[in-house]
Amino acid sequence: MGIFDRLGDVLKSYLHDEDSRILGSDRPRGGRRDPDLEAAFEELDEFLNPGKAGAFFRDDPAGSEPPYRKPAVPERLRPDFAELGLPLGASPEECKAAYKKLLKLHHPDRHAGHAENMKKATEKSARINAAFDRIEKWRRTER
Repeated sequence: MGIFDRLGDVLKSYLHDEDSRILGSDRPRGGRRDPDLEAAFEELDEFLNPGKAGAFFRDDPAGSEPPYRKPAVPERLRPDFAELGLPLGASPEECKAAYKKLLKLHHPDRHAGHAENMKKATEKSARINAAFDRIEKWRRTER
């Protein structure tokens, strides 16, 4: 007997039952329990939610898993985003583009003719690299 045949039988039993069941409820209200009905609901629940059998009969839905939410960007990374000139929580694409742009602008080789500017560019590019590395490390570990 297929799942749709069993589902049809379940719906017929709901529609023609004279018990105190409410249409659409997940469980019989009376003291009698139909084993075929229970098996049909378990099969339907397993079909709809693989690996989470019994979830359909859970009386308290508060025990269910919360929906997936991306973790918030930690406040400790705010200076790193600011170093790249981005708002906290910018996308990976924005971070990479800003990183490349700033590194191209502040690369020490661009200032090879002037020793003081080369020193400043070296320090700035080191800060840019460190900030980008910390952001990327956080992104890798958040998954």
